[in-house]
Amino acid sequence: MSDRRSFTSVEARLDALANRLLAQAPATGARARMVEFAVFVLKQAWACVFGAAFLAVVLAAKLWYPDDAPLARNDALTIAAVAIQVVMVVGRLETLRELRVIVTFHIVGTVMELFKTDVGSWMYAADGVLRLGGVPLYSGFMYAAVGSYMVRVYRLFDLRFTRYPRQWLTAVIAGLIYLNFFSHHWIVDLRWVLIVAVLVLWGRTVMHFRFFRGRFRMPILLAFVGVAVFIWLAENIATYAGAWLYPSQVGGWHPVDASKLTSWFLLMIVSVVLVTWVYPPREPDARAQDEDRALVG
Repeated sequence: MSDRRSFTSVEARLDALANRLLAQAPATGARARMVEFAVFVLKQAWACVFGAAFLAVVLAAKLWYPDDAPLARNDALTIAAVAIQVVMVVGRLETLRELRVIVTFHIVGTVMELFKTDVGSWMYAADGVLRLGGVPLYSGFMYAAVGSYMVRVYRLFDLRFTRYPRQWLTAVIAGLIYLNFFSHHWIVDLRWVLIVAVLVLWGRTVMHFRFFRGRFRMPILLAFVGVAVFIWLAENIATYAGAWLYPSQVGGWHPVDASKLTSWFLLMIVSVVLVTWVYPPREPDARAQDEDRALVG
């Protein structure tokens, strides 16, 4: 499936089991395509395991956590998030190398949360003691969930890239994007200028990846958009569960405005640049590139 040398020990055992089960799968035809799709879904689910587990806890807390519990709901969510992260590392579902990136996501996200809640962009319930100002500590784990997904999907799909921009340029754009999340409250919002810069910088980049036997390719910008939509859907679930609320949702929940997709698209760029610190972009080898099939175009 992917390069097993990049797997954790648990993933290597699961990969070996999966390969034994799939050894008799046909190489061509409709059944082969179904197998490839099934492996794609399972790998995506595995990549999302931290975020999915935490989102499930948030939904469960909304449905069943008692209002009169001695432990505040926000504190319970923070403890649950820490427990999930510990299980991920101790259970060898995540490498310590990846944990460094995830902790960076946590710090970057928490700083943004402190600022955004202070200016009233969104808000959290005021209960609990495990918090910084108006920000419960579990909030940083929501950004860590994005980081966890990014580093895991890189490994699981053996991602390679052609015409990837110079990393120093991507770092400059990511820094400007992060700065704009703060500065647009006082000066003009440059998100559309930054989106154009992203389109120009990554416009020619192609992402190569593997599900099971076949290798595929697609424009990396399409992948950015797809993940941004996925995060926006998860955001709708999280706000419905009361993890946080936008001011317009205080009087009654409604779906998050689709305009937030631009914010998530730009956050994707920051995420990708952080992940490339751990996994520098690699070119596909010539043979693999010849075998690639285009998913789009």
